[in-house]
Amino acid sequence: MASIARAVEEIVRRRPFLQEGLSKAVINYANLAELMKKEIEQETGKTAKNQAITMALRRLSEKLQTGFTDKIRFDKDTDIVLQSELFEITLLKSSTLFKILKSLYDKVNFDQGDFLTITQGVHQATIISNKRYKKQFFSTLKGEKILSEIEGLTSITIKLPPTAINEVGLLFMATRTLAWESIPIVELVSTFTELTIIVREKHLTAGYNAIKQLIKNA
Repeated sequence: MASIARAVEEIVRRRPFLQEGLSKAVINYANLAELMKKEIEQETGKTAKNQAITMALRRLSEKLQTGFTDKIRFDKDTDIVLQSELFEITLLKSSTLFKILKSLYDKVNFDQGDFLTITQGVHQATIISNKRYKKQFFSTLKGEKILSEIEGLTSITIKLPPTAINEVGLLFMATRTLAWESIPIVELVSTFTELTIIVREKHLTAGYNAIKQLIKNA
């Protein structure tokens, strides 16, 4: 069975906002210990005293204050690029799909700033592009198994520092910011120095303002 300290860490790990509160020392440890007591006892299989839980929370808070993601910052000169009127198709992967996906790149005018991203998972492939290509893409993909189709999407692309791949929590900071604004993320697409967040168009203004404020506070 886990120790009280280990159980506390595990419970906090599953709750990012609780983790953030502890990292900023804005949570009453005694009150939180009382709320967590039953769950901790279930995980440890033994009775837990509030005092022991409080001590574990205090130590975890000190640990988070020295290493939490608020120490990670975006560059103040970071660019934000928006693309609206996008659509998404998710398909079941097949022996014929890969060749079709390659042909889609020839249909998009990248010189005019058109948008196309294709992500392949183990069993599925997702295409996101400008709405004006939808009819053409569907014609090209005829015969393939379409699992999902979403319209009315927009992308928020954030320029990342080259050191981002070595930073812990940088992507979390961006997604956390949108979560605080109750903005659901449809897709995440990243490259070496870019993070593209796909949201519904109705969330564009709030999402852009939230990310802009995050960068401004860097």
